[in-house]
Amino acid sequence: MAISLADIKKLRDMTSAGMMDCKKALTEAEGDFKRAVEILREKGKSTLSKRGDNETTQGAVLSRIDGGKAVLVCLGCETDFVAATPDFKALAGSIADAAIAAFPADAEALKAVKLSDGYTIDEDITNQAGKTGEKHVLAYYAALEAPFVSEYVHFNGKLGAIVAFNKEVPAEIARGIAMQVASMNPVAVNAEAVPAEVLESERTVAIQKTKDEQVQKAVDAALKKVGINPAHVDSEDHIESNTAKGWITAGQAAQAREIIAKVGAEKAASLPEQMNIRIVNGLIQKFLKENTLEEQEYQLSDSKETVKAALAAADKEAKVVAFKRFSLAD
Repeated sequence: MAISLADIKKLRDMTSAGMMDCKKALTEAEGDFKRAVEILREKGKSTLSKRGDNETTQGAVLSRIDGGKAVLVCLGCETDFVAATPDFKALAGSIADAAIAAFPADAEALKAVKLSDGYTIDEDITNQAGKTGEKHVLAYYAALEAPFVSEYVHFNGKLGAIVAFNKEVPAEIARGIAMQVASMNPVAVNAEAVPAEVLESERTVAIQKTKDEQVQKAVDAALKKVGINPAHVDSEDHIESNTAKGWITAGQAAQAREIIAKVGAEKAASLPEQMNIRIVNGLIQKFLKENTLEEQEYQLSDSKETVKAALAAADKEAKVVAFKRFSLAD
């Protein structure tokens, strides 16, 4: 049957699908609009299925604030070309608007929220995938509610943060702290809020790093004592290549291997425990200073004060109680 241009435009208005896709769907559905919509949706599902393993490293990060509520959302896709299209931007904006209006508890609840076109967010994401032939996902959703909230989205639209405070604070410091969260990616508000598994992981890394450094110092000292440059024998590949180049002799290569094995084992077996504990504790404190929001150096300050100090200077009673951050680059 003949499909009119008016019918094609009508289906396009209903689904935002491309003109040719609408024509094909109407032709297959023999003019039945309801069936044509289902055909287009199935095409979207097929696209998502076929491209399920593809990475969605592009997209749009958006934030919305309404009183003491804040949301951060990301609609993800595969290419920056699709992310820059008006339809993609419009859908991302609609999702953010719906998120702050409905304020659902999690991403799954957000997907079930209906947009003004009558479709759920999940259905519209599927429809958009069918239209572009590219995988689309609700890549992130987070919500905060507090006496006062702030937000920041980087100009490229790929990085954003929302922050909750215990009371209203000046807009400048509120936005500055949201920018701090986005740019410096803290793991928690303060040391007390750092997850136990994160601290345990950092402690394990610090212990191993401390042991490795002390063993390496002992080995380097022993090598230098016999006239061998540690940089020439710091790996088996270097030993072989530097022997071939004539920078070390075969005898020195054998001697270096023996020293590395013997001195390394002896030092590893005799590391002073108390010194290790002090060094590890120092590394953990350094980690907390660099990675907790309150202790980070405030990036908008010329005096190298901490975020905690900068906020206290604005309001002594003000505190950050929570934050959320998302970056498409992570």
